[in-house]
Amino acid sequence: MIKVKKNNFFLNEEVNEYLNRIIKNKSFTNGYIFYGAEGVGKKQTALQFIKEISKESNLSGNIEERITNNNYPDFLIIEPTSTLEAKRSKSSHLEKTTKSGSEIIKIAQIRNIKTFLGQKSINSEKKIVLILDAHLLNEAASNCLLKTLEEPNNGIFILLTSKLNLLLDTIISRCQLVRFRSFSSKQIKSLLKDCLDPSQFNIDTKFKLEDLINFSNGSPGKLLKNIEILNALPDEITDKLNSPIKSSLKILEVSKLITEKLEIHQQICLVNLMQIKWWRKTKNVDLVKKLEKLKVHLAKNIQPRLAWEITLLKISTKDE
Repeated sequence: MIKVKKNNFFLNEEVNEYLNRIIKNKSFTNGYIFYGAEGVGKKQTALQFIKEISKESNLSGNIEERITNNNYPDFLIIEPTSTLEAKRSKSSHLEKTTKSGSEIIKIAQIRNIKTFLGQKSINSEKKIVLILDAHLLNEAASNCLLKTLEEPNNGIFILLTSKLNLLLDTIISRCQLVRFRSFSSKQIKSLLKDCLDPSQFNIDTKFKLEDLINFSNGSPGKLLKNIEILNALPDEITDKLNSPIKSSLKILEVSKLITEKLEIHQQICLVNLMQIKWWRKTKNVDLVKKLEKLKVHLAKNIQPRLAWEITLLKISTKDE
């Protein structure tokens, strides 16, 4: 895993300044929705916001560490159930996990919030609830949360989502929206320079930094994830995909190699890189669209090898 030299690497400075004004003026509302693409600092900024709120009424020296480790009595984190199960063997409850696509937040978890809020605050004036991936609330949980949002006078809710459109309009209307914008290429380059040790990853010989930034869509978190994935790819695969393949036999060989050696998330990341590299060489819009369809098929995980073979064969035929 790539190590970050600064703890605030993912903090969104623009949003952080806004939240600091809220803390300074004590102008809190019951609910906040932090929304924006994945990997743009929503979770890190939320945790910092929670720490600053808690420090206002509690001068305990280890309060930040306790919140980070989810060991603070006035803080409750709610996250999708399969994510919780994946973390049973890990030391930190707030550690990142890989999503399987089957996560959900159930009504029992939201009912637990009512119990939490019903208890007297121990260290802070406000009890704080952080809900990760709030768009994964099922219908019953959403309706239960709606009622809970209307009731508390001693709690603050912070909902994080990358898919605001999937939240109930009635939940959105009861919360203050805080938008996290994607980072510009210039901002991401600055972050990389200031916060990362370039010796940790090899991008000069295998990949172009511009390519990695382009298909990270303004997300520093996604960029780091993509760097890790791509650096783990075997040279025997990446060297064969610098440009469209003409030979049908080679297409069959590389398709077999890809599906035998790479996980689906690695294959999708590889296709992202191919789109950029092949577009630079061919300027062929149709080719990029075919690769986009390939990503859709891979995401469904239905006969990946066949999907690779058909896509690459179609591209080779079109180029002739």
